[in-house]
Amino acid sequence: MEGVRITHVDLRRQDLRGPLPSDFVRRLEGQTVAGLTRRAKYLLAELSSGDVLLMHLGMSGSFRIVAPVAETPGRFRYDRNEDDRHDHVAFQLSSGARVVFNDPRRFGQMTIVAAGDVPPGSIQALGPEPLSRTFDARVLARALRGKKTSLKAALSDQRVVAGLGNIYVSEALHEARLSPTRRAGTLVTRSGEPREGAAALASAIRRVLQKAIRQQARYRGDDDRFRVYDREGLRCQHRRCPGRIRRIVQAGRSTFYCPVCQK
Repeated sequence: MEGVRITHVDLRRQDLRGPLPSDFVRRLEGQTVAGLTRRAKYLLAELSSGDVLLMHLGMSGSFRIVAPVAETPGRFRYDRNEDDRHDHVAFQLSSGARVVFNDPRRFGQMTIVAAGDVPPGSIQALGPEPLSRTFDARVLARALRGKKTSLKAALSDQRVVAGLGNIYVSEALHEARLSPTRRAGTLVTRSGEPREGAAALASAIRRVLQKAIRQQARYRGDDDRFRVYDREGLRCQHRRCPGRIRRIVQAGRSTFYCPVCQK
């Protein structure tokens, strides 16, 4: 979509997770996509008008590209829905390609942010980007300071670390050998300085996400790439650890961890 003009927008409904702007189509048609960026799990398309098209896939949303592009690039953990009854928004591009947003559960979001406006609160309140150069133990400690919730709950809060999802919270905690049930504030001193566990966790978060990005390119549908997620009952992969992976439920989501080496 970068550098290409949006010639037509086919809008099949007026809402997704929330209502779409009443002038959604008018503000998109005729605009060129100047650039595509990401903030946490949000996709941002910068338009030639200065406006920004803000998109979020939700739980079941996906994009597909229709001819002349032969195949939609990228690989997906879950099978994408091909039922066109759930095609809610389609962007016709000057290149001849058609980019279609499909979302069976309609948890996805789209809106347009006016040029120069402050981004919506959902983005403004997001925590630090874990893959940014500035993310380290001190940044993480500031985000965790005073938190009385579990580490799993804290890391799943987008206001603490942006874009870190359920799978990779479990993976990072295992990498850092920290229990998901441990109180988040215990990684920070009273003065706000990071304890040793915070340094280990910040490094683990970066390593886990960087590894996931590399693996995504060659993903073929198996989950051997995970060390703990969805591996209940299997041996822990830390060297010389005799533990087996346990599954618990926290805040309605599955958490996988080793009760022997994660403290």
